Amino acid sequence: MADEPSELSELRNPPHPTLKAARRHGLFGRIVWLAVRIVAAFLLLSAAQVVIYKFVPIPFTWTMLMDSNGATRHWTSLGGIDRTMVDAAIAGEDAKFCEHHGFDEGAMLQAFRRNQQGGRIRGGSTISQQTAKNAFLWQGGGYFRKGLEAWYTVLIEAVWGKRRIMEVYLNLAETGIGTYGVEAGAQRYYNKDASHLSRLEAARIAAAFPQPKVRAVVGATGFVRRHGNAIAARAGVVRGDYDMCVYR
Repeated sequence: MADEPSELSELRNPPHPTLKAARRHGLFGRIVWLAVRIVAAFLLLSAAQVVIYKFVPIPFTWTMLMDSNGATRHWTSLGGIDRTMVDAAIAGEDAKFCEHHGFDEGAMLQAFRRNQQGGRIRGGSTISQQTAKNAFLWQGGGYFRKGLEAWYTVLIEAVWGKRRIMEVYLNLAETGIGTYGVEAGAQRYYNKDASHLSRLEAARIAAAFPQPKVRAVVGATGFVRRHGNAIAARAGVVRGDYDMCVYR
């Protein structure tokens, strides 16, 4: 007699319930093991990325690749960027840059409360968080990307330190349409190197960081002009007290 098809055989002799449970358990175990391997591979890869980029310039970012306007940039070491630009970035974006370890819980809470009131969404990201996003991830929100951002923030704080974080930030931050980094911004707007920026020029560039595609650096008016002037005034008190983690 010919062998019965496996489907018919199972109908005549259904598997024991214990066997069914074992099969389900085996499938679940394989899925869990695959997930563990994927997570482990990501952790190792991300750690390797951070270690490599501690020493070499970051060649490109997802933001640059997806920018339909192209990407003009000139990687510059922190020694080639005027200290006034560092002070302006701290004054405008993250006054507690030298105090926190990647996250400013107070600023995040304030941003959450403001966003609960409606209106334009405001962020509470530190320079470290912005650097993690710009260097390794993509723009836009979502809990998944924010989770990855938090992981990379922890890594760069531990591996890079504040000086390297600031250096990468000032080289990757968008400073205008298709323009990335303060060196490219200084040349575009002021026809000079970032090593010769005045306090007001640096402040105007920093004022455009949150919305570089719509905020003017040269010829700014209204809020952007006032914001730039305020950053320039605050940058004067950053020197020494709030930027020493970068220069010590």
